[in-house]
Amino acid sequence: MSKLLYIRLALFLPEVVWASLGAAWIQGVECDRTVVNGIIATVVVSWIIIASTVITIIIVFDPLGGKMAPYSSAGPSHLDSHDSSQLFNGLKTAATSVWETRVKLLCCCIGEDDHTRVAFSSTAELFSTYFSDTDLVPSDIAAGLTLLHQQQDNIRDKQEPAEVISHSSGTSQEADLDAELENCHHYMQFAAAAYGWPLYIYRNPFTGFCKIGGDCCRSRTTEYELVGGDQLNCHFGSILQTTGLQYRDFIHISFHDKVYELPFLVALDHRKESVVVAVRGTMSLQDILTDLSAESETLDLGCELQDCVAHKGISQAARYVYRRLINDGILSQAFSVAPEYRLVLVGHSLGAGAAALLALMLKNTYPHVRCYAFSPPRGLLSKSLYEYSKSFIVSLVLGKDVIPRLSVTNLEDLKKRILRVIAHCNKPKYKILLHGCWYELFGGDPDNFPTELDGVNQENLTQPLLGEQSLLTHSSPAYNGSDDSPLHSPSKYPALYPPGRIIHLEEKGPSGRLCCSAAQYSARWSHESEFSRILIGPKMLTDHMPDILMRALDHLVSDRAACVSCPAQGASHMDMV
Repeated sequence: MSKLLYIRLALFLPEVVWASLGAAWIQGVECDRTVVNGIIATVVVSWIIIASTVITIIIVFDPLGGKMAPYSSAGPSHLDSHDSSQLFNGLKTAATSVWETRVKLLCCCIGEDDHTRVAFSSTAELFSTYFSDTDLVPSDIAAGLTLLHQQQDNIRDKQEPAEVISHSSGTSQEADLDAELENCHHYMQFAAAAYGWPLYIYRNPFTGFCKIGGDCCRSRTTEYELVGGDQLNCHFGSILQTTGLQYRDFIHISFHDKVYELPFLVALDHRKESVVVAVRGTMSLQDILTDLSAESETLDLGCELQDCVAHKGISQAARYVYRRLINDGILSQAFSVAPEYRLVLVGHSLGAGAAALLALMLKNTYPHVRCYAFSPPRGLLSKSLYEYSKSFIVSLVLGKDVIPRLSVTNLEDLKKRILRVIAHCNKPKYKILLHGCWYELFGGDPDNFPTELDGVNQENLTQPLLGEQSLLTHSSPAYNGSDDSPLHSPSKYPALYPPGRIIHLEEKGPSGRLCCSAAQYSARWSHESEFSRILIGPKMLTDHMPDILMRALDHLVSDRAACVSCPAQGASHMDMV
């Protein structure tokens, strides 16, 4: 197969020449207009295919030719000779260099500075380490995810409903849940406003331009000058529309966006008597590089906690916002206007992680600080910081949202599960993918694929989906569950946890796929262990979208408010954990 791919790749050279001649010839030809348009379309499509192929080769092609895999499977501790150890280190450096080149090409529009170079290096090291002991193509991964989703649903269908245990403190927990849900519903508006005009236009495609168009075209007015900040452009109008506040209620708005430097806003919320700091989530290539700087680093919080480590990229972003708030006097200005107000930090996704770490940094200065983290990443805090944050941070997670389950250790677990399930399946890949597409779109019963064959039935795998001997003989650490994987390095990639207490919103009844009817949601307090594994499903990405989360909160808060007079029905909204 590899030889055929190289031959096919060589044929692209005459295709490039042919497409170039076609582009030159069409400029001077005099033919029927329909024929000319057809030829132009053919030439354009040819160039699109060529460009796509070149980009794919740059991103996917491994110049090491899979030489890294056997050494990664053995691990550096198992290499006997000094020469073998040197070869392993050389291959590791080469693999990191290849990934760094890919990342730089994909992010070529980002200007390089010290932070960007560090982020490139961190991202390249993460990718090279994660993919070092596997050699999968995208269709293998798609088939594995399809099989995992069906296997996951099959197990869920066979499980008996969990027994609901009643406690004497149920009434107080229910009241606490109602209060925090109302707070989440209120402060989510600020987290959404931090995204600026793109999210507002996305949520209001027909009326959004009309409502904020004037703010985009006119120059800054005197009212605008009262607000500190930079690069407001069309953002201020959308922020006013989303929050319902006035110009005078805003202390600072910044849309300065670089690697490890996030946009944020500071406003006075008179309804809740709070100074709100909202940090924007992922919305640019710079933000993605911040997300992917996944090593851990120590936090100096000035407290007696041990093992104070956190996600490197997000902690760097939180430090940037901290310096702006304290050194630039932004918080001092806010509390000089409203000294009796309390400090509340909010954010969604990356912004939720930065807001949670910012709350930890400000806890000593502002003892009554509160933080509401919407869909925060799981790989954020060490165990001790997670326990410490429960007293002043509340996280909100919707459904099967992948981000609150996403960490380096969880990704390694997902890789192992994918390798295991595809190595233990003997159905053709096209059948798996076709059935998987139907299942994701329309649902149905999970197909009974042979995905967990034991050693006794190993001979049944005459044509396994993956025919690689290393997988079938269970020698790869990524396959057999060994902790030899480089991603299990406790110093660089320790197990990290989400922030604070967690409210989990779940959709009632079967999860709809193409159904447009309004969904019904329930809410309950959950333990972090419920998010210790990535769940596969059609809504694992859409459940993370801020507009979907806002809609779910709207439905849930209105439903619970309508059920205040129905104690029996209201009590059913909360399951004890």
